[in-house]
Amino acid sequence: MSEQEEMERTLIILKPDAVQRRLVGEIIQRFERRGLRIIAMKMIKIDTNLAERHYAEHKGKPFYDPLIRYITAAPSVVMILEGVQAVAVVRRMLGATNPADAQPGTIRADYAMQMPFNLVHGSDAPETAKREIDLFFSPSEVVSQPRPTDPFIYE
Repeated sequence: MSEQEEMERTLIILKPDAVQRRLVGEIIQRFERRGLRIIAMKMIKIDTNLAERHYAEHKGKPFYDPLIRYITAAPSVVMILEGVQAVAVVRRMLGATNPADAQPGTIRADYAMQMPFNLVHGSDAPETAKREIDLFFSPSEVVSQPRPTDPFIYE
C-alpha cells in the first residue's frame, strides 16, 4: 500500500427503513464483499439531540425537520468501515442520495424507491467522517486490526 493510499474510515448509518425492512445483513454483506473492514458496529435508537448534531449543517432547510423525524423514528445500525479510499468507495456503492437518480447496481438503486427513504448514510469526506465517527463512537468501541485476507485485497 503506497503512502497516498492510507487506510481511511467512514461512518455508515443503516437508517430506520433499512432496519425495518430487514436489509441490514444484505447491505453489510455488500460492504464486506467489497473488502471494507467493519471496525465498530452497534444498533441504537438515535435520539433528537444526536440527530440534530449529526445533521446540523442542514438546519433551516425545508427537509431538516422531516429528516430528524425519520432518523429518530426507529432503531438504526451505525458502523465504521475502514479501507483504502473508504469514503469514496462507499459513496459510489451507495449511489445518488435520491434513489430515483441512483445508478443500477448501487445500494440505493437496488433497494430504495424515493426520498427520504434512502436506507443508508455515508460520510461525504474524510474530515466529515472524523466528526461523525466521534459523535457516534468512543475510541474504546473501535477495533481495527489487519485481517489475514488483507494481502489479497490491498497491495
